[in-house]
Amino acid sequence: MIRKFISQVFGHKLPGRGGEPTVIPHARHGIRREALSNGSRRVIETLQDNGYQAFVVGGAVRDLLVGIEPKDFDVATDATPEQARQCFRRARIIGRRFQIVHVMMGQETVEVTTFRGHHGQQDTPRAQTDAQGRVLRDNVFGSQKEDAARRDFTVNALYYDPVAETVIDYHQGLADLERKTLRMIGHPATRCREDPVRMLRAVRLAAKLDFSIDADTLRTLGELAGLIENVPPSRLFDEMLKLLTSGHSVKCLQRLRAEGLHHGLLPLLDVILEQSLGKRFVTLALENTDRRVRDGRPISPGFLFATLLWNEVLNQWEALKTGGERPIPALYLAMDNVLDAQAEKLAITRRVAGDIKDIWALQPRFELRSGKRSHGLLEQPRFKAGLDFLLLRAESGEVDAALGQWWLNFLNADGETRAAMLLAQGPGAEKKRRRRKRKSGAAAGVAADTTTAECP
Repeated sequence: MIRKFISQVFGHKLPGRGGEPTVIPHARHGIRREALSNGSRRVIETLQDNGYQAFVVGGAVRDLLVGIEPKDFDVATDATPEQARQCFRRARIIGRRFQIVHVMMGQETVEVTTFRGHHGQQDTPRAQTDAQGRVLRDNVFGSQKEDAARRDFTVNALYYDPVAETVIDYHQGLADLERKTLRMIGHPATRCREDPVRMLRAVRLAAKLDFSIDADTLRTLGELAGLIENVPPSRLFDEMLKLLTSGHSVKCLQRLRAEGLHHGLLPLLDVILEQSLGKRFVTLALENTDRRVRDGRPISPGFLFATLLWNEVLNQWEALKTGGERPIPALYLAMDNVLDAQAEKLAITRRVAGDIKDIWALQPRFELRSGKRSHGLLEQPRFKAGLDFLLLRAESGEVDAALGQWWLNFLNADGETRAAMLLAQGPGAEKKRRRRKRKSGAAAGVAADTTTAECP
């Protein structure tokens, strides 16, 4: 009775028996309410003033505890979406699989979710699942305890109340953070069947936090990796984008390969990484992306996927040219073939696919250094991305480093210097270069024929 009274009065339970949470005071966890965004604090205060429970939950609490600045602050509450929406002047309900509320606080949008309940409770609709157990539709609301049990990892099932400055911990998430261990809540196989994307999240979080994955979860990743094939391409693309732009993409891909989860994500990735040139190019691209993320600089999904798939475009391009296709039509055909093959697994958006094609299509144009063409190339919307791509190719050894340096100098030069650089190419220099290339190719062919003829 005493525990029930305290729970009703103060809004939380004391640490104790029967699956009750541990309430961790500020002196133990160290998170100050000022560490939260103004918008999330105001949302929580408003919900609590209206008689509802409200907490910052999930990744934001986890990151604050390990000293990482969160990107956003999600709020969980016992208010239904409609009740939460009515508490704010600027709010809207979105989502089909699970309804959430977006609350606009100035320039900040705070995501508010209602506590989720267990599947198939009495008086609640059963969540729809497919034959493999993946949840298709889920609008079951419940208590905070049920919500914690529904979350994926113990370190993501922590609730922070900025008013009381306490952390609510149902699954020893704080202890796992201190042990640097990623552990799935509940039976790992069941949780991965409910949502196979959790396997990718495990790899991404372990790489980001430099945590080990506990033995049961790790074993499940190996056994159920094939379930990734059942994830809709659009969700797979979103999750892969998070993984590749996490600032730890190299570690993530290494772990994906180690756990056998890379199959079906980027079907061409295995082929690329088995070739020394392709592997170096991809590694350089990912390292460059990781640096930009860590430095807080913008990154382009189109550029990133263009680098990951370029080696396969090169292979198909060369094969088509060998088969008699002209170079430029062959390149466009190779681009379409590679993106079509990838679209079966990853729903690369039309905008991102357009950026990828623009970057690829610029590459042969860098070979042509003449007056109008060179100046015209500078005006292309994707010129800088294309140049960065060329410099990456040069760094990996695919093209002559002098070509990339020439374009970098040309970009940064004034008008007179640009004219001098083009003049240095000489009139008809490009035609002469191509002629020399054809002659050298013909000479190599004659030598090969002679060698063949002399063989017994």
